[in-house]
Order: sequence, then structure tokens, then C-alpha cells
Amino acid sequence: MPETSVRRSFTLHPLAAAAALLIAAPAFAQQQAAQQLQTVTVTAERRVENIRDVPSSISTLSGEALDVLNSSGQDIRMLAARVPSLNIESSFGRAFPRFYIRGLGNTDFDLNASQPVSLVFDEVVQENPILKGFPIFDVAQIEVLRGPQGTLFGRNTTAGVVKFESVKPVLKKTEGYFTIGAGTFSTLNAEGAFNIPMSDVLAARVSLQTQHRDDWVKNTHAAGPTKEMEGYDDTAGRVQFLYQPSKDFSALFNVHGRKLDGSARVFRANVFKRGTSDFVDGFDPKKVSQDGINQQDLSSDGANLRVRWNLGDVTLHSITGYEHVKVFSRGDIDGGFGAVFLPSSGPGFIPFDAESADGLPKHRQVSQEFRVESNATGPLKWQGGVYYFNEEIGIDSFNYSSIGGNAQNGYATQHQDNKAWAVFGSVNFKATDALELRAGLRYTKDKKDFYADRLQAPPFSPTFIGRIPKSTDASNTSGDLSLTYALDKTTNVYGRVATGFRAPSIQGRLLFGDIVSVASSEKVTSYEAGVKSDFMNGRARISAGAFHYTIKDQQLTAVGGAANFNQLVNAEKTVGKGFEVDFKLLATDNLLLGISASYNDTKIRDKNLRVDACSINANCTILDPITAPANPAIGKFSPTVSIDGNPLPQAPKTVVNVNARWAMPTADGEWYVYTDWSYRSKINFFLYEAVEFTGKPLTEGGLRVGYIWGNGKYEAAVFGRNITDQVRAVGGIDFNNLTGFINDPRTWGAQFKMTF
Repeated sequence: MPETSVRRSFTLHPLAAAAALLIAAPAFAQQQAAQQLQTVTVTAERRVENIRDVPSSISTLSGEALDVLNSSGQDIRMLAARVPSLNIESSFGRAFPRFYIRGLGNTDFDLNASQPVSLVFDEVVQENPILKGFPIFDVAQIEVLRGPQGTLFGRNTTAGVVKFESVKPVLKKTEGYFTIGAGTFSTLNAEGAFNIPMSDVLAARVSLQTQHRDDWVKNTHAAGPTKEMEGYDDTAGRVQFLYQPSKDFSALFNVHGRKLDGSARVFRANVFKRGTSDFVDGFDPKKVSQDGINQQDLSSDGANLRVRWNLGDVTLHSITGYEHVKVFSRGDIDGGFGAVFLPSSGPGFIPFDAESADGLPKHRQVSQEFRVESNATGPLKWQGGVYYFNEEIGIDSFNYSSIGGNAQNGYATQHQDNKAWAVFGSVNFKATDALELRAGLRYTKDKKDFYADRLQAPPFSPTFIGRIPKSTDASNTSGDLSLTYALDKTTNVYGRVATGFRAPSIQGRLLFGDIVSVASSEKVTSYEAGVKSDFMNGRARISAGAFHYTIKDQQLTAVGGAANFNQLVNAEKTVGKGFEVDFKLLATDNLLLGISASYNDTKIRDKNLRVDACSINANCTILDPITAPANPAIGKFSPTVSIDGNPLPQAPKTVVNVNARWAMPTADGEWYVYTDWSYRSKINFFLYEAVEFTGKPLTEGGLRVGYIWGNGKYEAAVFGRNITDQVRAVGGIDFNNLTGFINDPRTWGAQFKMTF
């Protein structure tokens, strides 16, 4: 069942047209009653349930919708704004996605950053942000769970969970698929899977994906060591073995890995016209002028084992996970060449060179969960379990002198051990045929031991300050309470109150500062109410809800200022409110329409919270009250501002998605046209507000025309992504100049798929 999106920043004519279609569609639907929308099941509460029966805000992506989004070789950021209240961005390119739900996320770019959106792949949490960029292929379904998920998914889910489930092996059946696509910039996207029955009780599934794109950004600086950028070779694979000797026992083993050879984020010096968020005159997205080295290498591997025993009255689940990742990313942070004190520099004002790299040479994550769920058929159901998590991280930070032959002139390290455990339980009680109550609790203990060393002091941090250690030890009890009331067989209303917490965080980027900062636990309380309904004889479906949350001691990251530095702070309180709507309509047997939207209003409430704004070198147009001006005479190169009342960064107020699929059956198959549009409103890049560091509204549209034949076994299509070629800044750097980075360009291509 296709699902789609709409982003915009020109006029709203396409949205208005889509709305008109939706208004007119019931007239078509009354004439057709042969087909219905497919039933959507989810595992948001660790059981398989109809999405209508789950009392929380959930969206799913699967099937053709994922194939369409994945056709041009984009990474996981392609999901941004494809469902309500979801944004994803990165200052590391394909390697380090940062997720935001309902405005809650984390702009922290350190490699041990914690995020309030948890990513769960095949029931194993991917804690480190580098792990969260694993490619999407041979995936059965993606579920986006909005709001705190503290009971069943635990810590660091104050915003929600993005949950991926791979297609599993099946017994006694040989099947699979292969798809290959080619497009603009010599893009190649190949993917396939093969299910292999090995005996009556054993089967394997092999899934592979490889993506290639040529470099499409040219470096016009003659002495630049990296001449071309933004290309990549990204290959990933997964092998699964299913052992199922009876219906009461199964063991699913999964081993997976990834190898990425590509470009780090391409930063663009002085890309903003001062006093506006417009690009400078003559801006060309296919050109930069830099003197730094750009490279990115990533490798990861992991395995998990999921075992299920049906013991009669209860079923026991065991989930064992192991993940390991290694990454090195180096880029020209000033985005230009030279410096103002040299004979030549540019583009624009470059006060000093800034070239750096971050690496994760050491990483290991081990997790184990045991969960027991009841098999009762009566009004009471329950589940409970224990969870253990152990992670070890080693981080390298390097600085280089671009104007000194790109030689290393700074080196610092960080090391962190994180151990956590939890016990949890939940109950479902069907009080009447119409009323169901759910409740859950989770107790979590989280401990971190951290130290940082500056081993080679760069010119701007000439002192050796020795090892700085920090530790945290926190516990929390979180939970949820909800009710669902069935108005009839196809319509439910629900209410939910939930709490969650994010464990304390530690940051110590000593290469660019002398401080190791610690943020205490953040705690959220969220209220939500909504309605879910299938109507018009199953040809229409709607899910709509409103929410309000309050976060105490929210962990925020003050990025930049006068240095390439992160500092953790806690805001006394943050409040958010809004709504989300998902609507689908089978207007005729051959026309499927979808529209979804969200509104998120977030505000930081802390009259005493101050952060450094852009440096005097960037000289941006600050909109917040200045509480302490810059004073270079005493080494203060950034003004300090109050951020009380500001929205959260990377938190668009509005997200809208529209899609439509029109099928034209033939004697031998089916022609179809599929279009999807996603829109998100403007965003702030940082905690403070500045004219230049504001991302304009972004609309990206897709178009796909294809033919399916051979009883659905073969498909050929041509496609376009970001077909209006809208170019927008999606992030910035504020300590050197008006540096920014942009979204992916327009691509065209063709694709062939075969299933067997």
C-alpha cells in the first residue's frame, strides 16, 4: 500500500489540488466497492496488532512506498517529512543521521551523542548515532512511534522510536527479488534478496544492496587536494537463518554488515547573503572552492539472535544483539580556502583555516533482553522482562592545517563505557467489549564512565590540561497509561499519558575547548488523544490525534559559537503541542490517494538559559536578546544570548505529505503513475535564532511512471526525485563564516525489478 509526502516552499497550488482531489474522492468511492485498503498491523507494543487498536500515534512505510523513496540511491534521510512530525538531518553526510520527532532531537555532532529518538532494527536498539545510518533494503515495514516509549523500549525514547523490521526467511519456499536502477550522476542502485529453503525446519534469506554515485561537486580551487566530492560507494548485506522445528519454537539468527567509501559533508563558505537566508548571488550547488581534504570511510558489522518458546500459558522471548562500527570522516569545516591574512582566500571572508576529522576506532555494543508474554485469551494480557545494555566507545578528534599542507596539528581522544539495565512490565485489560485499558512501568539504571585527553594541542588550544574524567549514575521509573474505546467495529477513540527519560550525557571535545560538560537526565510527560477509523466500506482510513508534552531538564547541545565545539546544557522546561493526521482513500479501484500532516509548536522555557551565538567572524544577524556582547580583548569572540521562548532547532512547525497512485490495467499487466510530495516549513539550525542560519521551507517531489507485467513478476519504471530541483540550506556552521550545507539535488533514472 503506497504512502507518500509533500514538501513545499513555492506556492501551495499542488497541496490545494490534492485537497480538492480528496474532497471530491468520496463521490468516486461510492461508485466502487470491490476493493478495500489493506489491513496494517504493527508491533508498536511488542505484539502484532491492527494499527487501529494501538492507543498511540503511529505511521508506517512499506512496500511500494519504500521502493519509490529508495529508487535514487538516497540514504536514510529520505524518510524526513515522509510521515507526520519526522525530520532527519546530518552534518556528516550518509554516516550520522540525526532524528527528530515532534520537534525533539539532538543537533550534537560528537560521536557519543545520545538522541531522544531511538532507532530499533530487528528488535535491537542502535544506540550509537553512526549505527543509525544503516541502509534500508529488504525491509518489511518501518514504524514511526511518536511520543515517549519509556515502558517497552526504555531510556532515550523521550521523543519516540523509529522501528525497522527486515523481511524474514520462510520455510519450504524459494523466492526472492532483484532490482537495479541507474540515473543522474552515474547513480547505480542494485538490491536483491533470495530465500533458500534448506530443510523442512531450516531456511535462509540473503539480502544485499549496493549504491554508487559519481562525485558531482567540483572543487574550483586549483590547489585543493580533493578535486571532486559528494560521490559514494555504499554496500550492505544481511544473512538470516530461521530454525523452526515446530509452531512452538523458533530461532532467527541475523548477521549484517556495511562498507561505505564516500564523501564527508561538503561545507560551503559564506553561502548566505548577509541579513537574509538567501544564497549569495551566483551560487552554484555543483561548485565549491576548498583547500581541505574530504573523505569518509565506514565499516560496520553485527549479529542478533531472536528465540521464541511457546510454553503454553506464556511465550518466552530472548533477544541477543551485538553491534560494531568503525568510521573516519574528514572535511573542510571553513568551507573555503586560505585565510584573510594570506595573499589569497575565499570565497568571501575566511578569518582562519578549519579542517578537522572525527573517528570511531573503537566501538562495541552488546544487549540482551528476556521477555515473557501471556497467551491468555481472556480479558487480561500481560508481558514483562529484563534488559541489559553494555557499550564501549573510543573517539579520535583531529585538527589539520589546510594552509600548512593539510598536516595534522591537533589530536584528542574520548573514551566512554555505558552500562544500563532495566526491568519492565505492562498489562492490557479489556474491561468491556468496547473499553480496553493498558498500563506499564519500567525501572532503568544507567551508568557512564568517561574520560578525555588532549594529546596534541592545536595552535588555538596551546595548553595540555591532562586527562579529565567524568561519571554519571542515574535511575528512573517511567510508564504509560492508556484507554481505547470502540465507538463501533471500525472506529476507536483513545487517550494516552506517558513518561520517559533520557539518561545523562557527557561531552568532552577537548580539541576545541577545555571543558567536559555533563547534562543531567531529562524527563518528559506527554498527553495524547485521538481517533482511528476505517470507513466507507474499508476504502478510507484516518488516524488523527492531538498531543501536549512537557520536558523537565531537557538536554540541549550548544553547538558552535566561537569554536567547533559542543557543550551540553539543561533547559529548565520545554513545552510542545500539536496534532497529526494520516488519511488514505481508495477513491476508485485504480486510484489511491494519501495525505498526512502535522503541526508542532515547541518552546524552550528557561529565563536563565544563555548560549553563545555566532562568532564575530560569522557576524550573523542575531534575533535573540544579547545578554553579554562579544569582547575580543578578553578572548570572548561570540555574544551571549537568551534563548527563552525559542523553538527547538531542526523542528519544523508544519509537515505535509501527499501521494497518489493511478493504475491503468491492460490485457497483459498494468501501467501506473505514482507521485509523492513532501513539505516541511522553515527551521532554525541552532538554539539561538539568526536570520542567516534559518532554513527556508523545503518541498521535494517525486514522480514515477512504470509498467508491471507477468502476474506482477516484472516491473520497469522511470523516475525523478526532487523533480523541481529545489535547493535549500539544511544546516550551517557559525564559528568561522556564514557556512552552510544543502539538500540532495534532482535526479532522474530508470529501474527494473524482477520477483520470483
